[in-house]
Amino acid sequence: KGFLMGSADIVPGVSGGTMALILGIYERLLNAIKSVNGPFLKSFFTFKWKTAFKELHIKFLIFLFGGIFAALAFFTKVVPLQVYMFTHPEIVYGLFFGLILGSIYILYKTLNEISWQEILMSIVGVGIGLWIVSLVPADTPENPAFVFLSAMISICAMILPGISGSYLLLIMRKYDYLLSNIGMIGGTETLDGIIGLLPFMLGAVVGLAAFSRFLSWLLGKYHSQTISVLIGFLIGSLFVIWPYQNREFVEQVRETVEIDYTSERAQELLNSEVNENLPEYERVGKIINPESSFDEFKKIEVETVKKKMIKSKPFVPGISENSNPDTNVWGGVIGILIGMMMVGGLDYLREKS
Repeated sequence: KGFLMGSADIVPGVSGGTMALILGIYERLLNAIKSVNGPFLKSFFTFKWKTAFKELHIKFLIFLFGGIFAALAFFTKVVPLQVYMFTHPEIVYGLFFGLILGSIYILYKTLNEISWQEILMSIVGVGIGLWIVSLVPADTPENPAFVFLSAMISICAMILPGISGSYLLLIMRKYDYLLSNIGMIGGTETLDGIIGLLPFMLGAVVGLAAFSRFLSWLLGKYHSQTISVLIGFLIGSLFVIWPYQNREFVEQVRETVEIDYTSERAQELLNSEVNENLPEYERVGKIINPESSFDEFKKIEVETVKKKMIKSKPFVPGISENSNPDTNVWGGVIGILIGMMMVGGLDYLREKS
C-alpha cells in the first residue's frame, strides 16, 4: 500500500490522498499524521521516547513511508522520469496531462450536487490557477529557501484527495530537481543528493505539521466548496503541462575535471556522440598539451553539463504559428489517453472497494 501511495505521489496528476482512499487507509493516514502532536513532540524532545512512540502510529508510518521511498527509488533508478521528461517530453507530459484531466472528472463525480456555489468556487479556482502559473517563471531558484517552500506546499497534497503533490512541484518547476537529487543517492554523488534533499524534507515536515489539521478541518466543514476550488485550480493551471510546447533550455557547466587522453573514459567520450537531450550529460572540453607528439602526455577536460528550462510556450500542432515540426504529435495523444485510462481504472477500483 505504501508503494502504491508512493507511486501516486511521484506521478503528477495522481493524488496520494486519492490512492489512500482507494486502498482504504485514508482515515488511518489522517490519524497517523495527527498523532504527531504537542504531547508527542514534548515527550520526544525531553527524551521520553517510549512515551512519545506510544502516542505515535509508528508501525503504520514505517510501512507506509518504507513503501513510498521504494516507489521513489523505482521511478528515479529503474524508470527515470526525470530523464524521460527531457528525452520524450510529449509522451511524458501527455501522460501527466491525461492524468490531470481524469482527476478533474473524478473530482466532479465526488460532488453530491453542482449548484451555483460550486460553479462560482470553480471559477475562483480557475482564476487562482491562472494567477499562480503566471507568477511562476519557467526557471525557479534552487536555493534552500524556495525548495523548503515548495515542499511545504506540495506535501499538503498527500492528504487532499484529487490534488497531486508532484503536480504542484511541476508547476513550481521543482519536480525534476527532486527526482534528480533522489537519483544521485546510491552513487558517487550521494552526499550532494542528500544535501539537496535536506531543505525539501524539512519543508515537508513543517508543511504537514502546519497545514494537515487545517486542511482536514476545511474538507470536513466545507467539502464541496473546497473540492470545487481545487477543480478550478487544476483547470486553470493545465496549460503548464500541455505536452506540445516550445521549450528553451540553457546549459550550465556544473563540473570540469581533467583526465588522461589515453584513458578508457576519454576515448569513449571522444569516439561517441553526445546525447544533448539528457538533463545532464558529459562532453569533451579543450585538450591540454595538444601539440605533444605523444598521447600519453595529453590530457582533456571533461565537462558535466546540466540543462535548465528557462522558457516554455504551448502550441497546437499544425495550427499554431509557432508549431514545432519535430514534435511527436502521436506520442502526446497516446500519453493523454493512457493517463485518462489510468485514472479511470483507479476510479473503478475505488468504487469496487
